[in-house]
Amino acid sequence: MPAKGKHRRPKSSSLTRGIAAAGTGGAVLVLPVLGASAAVAAPAETAATAAKPAATPNTYVVVAGDSLSKIAREHSLDGGWKKLYEDNRGALGDNPKLIHPGLKLTLGAKAQDGSARTASAERADRSERGNTLTAEPAAAPAKKAYTNDLDGWIKESLDIMAQRGIPGTYDGIHRNVMRESSGNPLATNNWDSNAAAGTPSKGLLQVIGPTFDAYHVPGTSLDSFDPVANITAACNYAADRYGSIDNVNGPY
Repeated sequence: MPAKGKHRRPKSSSLTRGIAAAGTGGAVLVLPVLGASAAVAAPAETAATAAKPAATPNTYVVVAGDSLSKIAREHSLDGGWKKLYEDNRGALGDNPKLIHPGLKLTLGAKAQDGSARTASAERADRSERGNTLTAEPAAAPAKKAYTNDLDGWIKESLDIMAQRGIPGTYDGIHRNVMRESSGNPLATNNWDSNAAAGTPSKGLLQVIGPTFDAYHVPGTSLDSFDPVANITAACNYAADRYGSIDNVNGPY
């Protein structure tokens, strides 16, 4: 009796099923069988399947204790901290070590520099406002400063005189001031004929009240003891009577 199981047909492997023998008069040729069990090649990967979407840049906000090398290492950035610095140079400036909490960095793609962002924002603002940008008002020019002494009083008076077309020079004013009051803006003459008539001469250029009132220059003080008001009124009077304070070389 045959041994148990010997009569069963041995299973053929996948390799055996794919092969057939053909007799050629003693020689045996092994030929592959072309059938459904033949191996099928995997289809070529299509362009659509192969194409991968471009990586979208990520934005990272710097926190305390961060450094460019630490950020690059934690996010496995190609090129390390140097590439991260180059991509964000517009925001970081010239020193890669100077980063601060709250600073936004672009990871994986070069960030636009500040000027590009500014120009883009400006174009958007123009579009929204209908190209009607409001110009900032020009700053008012700083007021010229003068020293509070004879030199400053004469220079301020000359500037006012130039605006009013009143002739006179620094030397002409200074010479007459030193003769009339020795540079004392509170000087008062209480002894001459004008004083006897009740109109004493006052101030740097010793102007009497009626003359000061008649030749007062608008924009200056109404106080005849005021140095600038006194000089400009006296020079206005001298210009009317002598052509210029420069032509005055004695009592006038």
